[in-house]
Amino acid sequence: MASPEHPGSPGWKGPITQCTARTQQEAQAAGPDLPHPGPDRHLDMHSGLSSNSSMTTRELQQYWQNEKCRWKHVKLLFEIASARIEERKVSKFVVYQIIVIQTGSFDNNKAVLERRYSDFAKLQKALLKTFREEIEDVEFPRKHLTGNFAEEMICERRRALQEYLGLLYAIRCVRRSREFLDFLTRQELREAFGCLRAGQYPRALELLLRVLPLQEKLTAHCPAAAVPALCAVLLCHRDLDRPAEAFAAGERALQRLQAREGHRYYAPLLDAMVRLAYTLGKDFVSLQERLEESQLRRPTPRGITLKELTVREYLH
Repeated sequence: MASPEHPGSPGWKGPITQCTARTQQEAQAAGPDLPHPGPDRHLDMHSGLSSNSSMTTRELQQYWQNEKCRWKHVKLLFEIASARIEERKVSKFVVYQIIVIQTGSFDNNKAVLERRYSDFAKLQKALLKTFREEIEDVEFPRKHLTGNFAEEMICERRRALQEYLGLLYAIRCVRRSREFLDFLTRQELREAFGCLRAGQYPRALELLLRVLPLQEKLTAHCPAAAVPALCAVLLCHRDLDRPAEAFAAGERALQRLQAREGHRYYAPLLDAMVRLAYTLGKDFVSLQERLEESQLRRPTPRGITLKELTVREYLH
């Protein structure tokens, strides 16, 4: 058992951190890890558990049975509620307001985002590269040479784009694709992580809390996909001197990692949670033990902090 000494005492060894470097084989075994692209273009729940796990066959079967029950498919409804014309010095375009809500129950975390027609066009182009056959019956509203800013044309296109999103979401491989997820979340996440890197924690937190519920709904089949954003929330709260809120975000992130010790966030997150637990007077010993056990099973040459890892997200 780990020594109960606290940080700063002679017996304190300090939380052990883990390097993020992984071989390509390990990365594939651990499954796709958003937002970094990989050979697997889709987010699949069954890629969530590392092949290096020490679970027995029965334990693995029970694990996946619990996962299937817990991470059920979330049905979403897309509504383009309004549109407005935006004029810049050298350009003029239409901005569409998209509302995403979960069907079947009251959703107090509906997502509201704005996208231009050019964003939809980029999504269509990206999807055609991978899912040409799957979306051959999905009609994409074309741009006209004239009349694009007429009220009647905007209303017609708004309805067409709303139907377009609904049809895409109905196709399983498309709604699980990186292209579809990036269209709905990447703009806000890039801005949020940019604010985090700049030390603008209140603005970063505002953006993260707005987009995170949508990201979690879209990736219910792949829980670890939301871990970077949850860790960013942890960092914002911690640097704003809100350790309790930071710890709560970290618990959500650990819950989504489950038994994935090979995940690049696993050890840095545990390291941060040990420190937060000690600050809050919580049980940090058990977290420290998990960290030490993980390091013994997967030794690494050097460590990296959670912040060093997280600020690298969405750089491109």
